[in-house]
Amino acid sequence: MKAAELDQARRLLCQLQDVIRDSVRAAQRRGGRKLTRVAAVTAADTIYGIDKISEQAVLTWFKKNWPPRWPVELVMEGLEESAGPVTFPQGTPVAQTIFKCILDPIDGTRGLMYAKRSAWRLAALAPQRGPKTNLRDIMVAAMTELPTVKQDSGDQLSVVRGERVHAERVVARTGRRTKFKPQPSRAKCVAHGFASFAKFFPAGKAWLAQREEQLWRALGAGGEIFDDQYLSTGGQLYELLMGHDRFIADLRPLAMAALRQRTTLLCHPYDICTALIAQECGCVITAPNGQPLDTVLDTTTPVAWVGYANPTLARRIGSKLRRVLR
Repeated sequence: MKAAELDQARRLLCQLQDVIRDSVRAAQRRGGRKLTRVAAVTAADTIYGIDKISEQAVLTWFKKNWPPRWPVELVMEGLEESAGPVTFPQGTPVAQTIFKCILDPIDGTRGLMYAKRSAWRLAALAPQRGPKTNLRDIMVAAMTELPTVKQDSGDQLSVVRGERVHAERVVARTGRRTKFKPQPSRAKCVAHGFASFAKFFPAGKAWLAQREEQLWRALGAGGEIFDDQYLSTGGQLYELLMGHDRFIADLRPLAMAALRQRTTLLCHPYDICTALIAQECGCVITAPNGQPLDTVLDTTTPVAWVGYANPTLARRIGSKLRRVLR
């Protein structure tokens, strides 16, 4: 596709995320315990009441607004129980679609439900290659902050591969938008900065903490490294590209494999689908072995990933991390 068409697709993803934001904020204002109740448990994740609101908003938007000239297959948690692939225009055979769109209507549901921290809406587009379509194929990505009720504004970032990142801060009450420029940290070490291993749940926490301690020891990083557990992969990417965090490792799939435990509480392709935005800002996002992320675009495959704020940190930390994991 031409650059102008890809940019139009980028704007469409942003418009979709604006609609999700507005529908969820309206539900937040109405309140009620239904938002925090478990609505379903699927092969991908646990679905809460607030997730159901956003899922319906997504399906309605695609039906009304997605250009028929760009047939698309939609990949989203919550659709696992569908009779078959979900495509737009509705009923289009997958073989006739030109795009695969993977998205997470709310990444960070639990933090948002209890007004602890912003969640994120994540979406990405890749040329359709059937079951082989993977994270490396993504050409367009957008992420939009879903702030807690008391927050005045939220950020929206989007990009077309190889182009500059579009970043705007949106005032919730008025819709006023102000442009800003993301700037990842240029630090050459993690000392006195934020650097974390994702270890949100009891399963695997000791295994992960042990590797984390071994890495800091190998780096001679000292004691002042700050740990910040943002329960949202999109949020973690945002912290990297905004210069708040210097290093993040989500190795939960490796821990579960080593311990022979099973859980769905892992990162999936829809959680990490906006890595392209961080990469275009200058961050380095890879698999734990240093290779590019090439996981297929589905809702169930576990994804282990590592994020560095800049190439210098990637060089200095990456080799020692791989040694620790061996």
